[in-house]
Amino acid sequence: MRARVPEFRLGNVLATSFTGTLTERRGNPVERIPTPQRLIDWLAVNGLAVESCTAAQLELARELRESIHAAATAAALQEPLPAPAIQVINDRSAQGRAAAVLTPEGDRQWRLSSASCVEDALSVIAADAISIIAGERDGKLALCASPTCQAAFFDTSQSRTRRWCDMNTCGNRHKKARFIANQRKNSSPA
Repeated sequence: MRARVPEFRLGNVLATSFTGTLTERRGNPVERIPTPQRLIDWLAVNGLAVESCTAAQLELARELRESIHAAATAAALQEPLPAPAIQVINDRSAQGRAAAVLTPEGDRQWRLSSASCVEDALSVIAADAISIIAGERDGKLALCASPTCQAAFFDTSQSRTRRWCDMNTCGNRHKKARFIANQRKNSSPA
């Protein structure tokens, strides 16, 4: 019997979606890219298809993921960015051969060549992280209010007051816990 692999959490921002491949960082961590094949799957779902991935490339990806998380967390808290994280993000960004292309709708997309490798896809993710951490995009970095999650996410809501990395997971868990607590309080004898 094959072990069940956790579903991906997909967001609107590539870099923070990538950091979401490790969830519940402050609770019982859930690794969503435990194998090279799962990284290939995640990249394909996000428009960065590659044909193969080695264990060493998976480790490069995880190092980038953790560096983006560290830098995004520092930016969200308005703290100095950690130099080692910046170095990894910059190195991954510079190592790729991806090209930015303009779509007929006027959007920017990334194009990988048919011979692209994981490093090319990682360069796209690193470039996306640079753009959000540098404040080049409309939105703000924030941290999930869930005490077991604390994921960095990019808030593009109009008020910039979003509290949860994902309303379908962390937000719903909080709402459910609050509902149950209110039910218990209302049903307890006076």
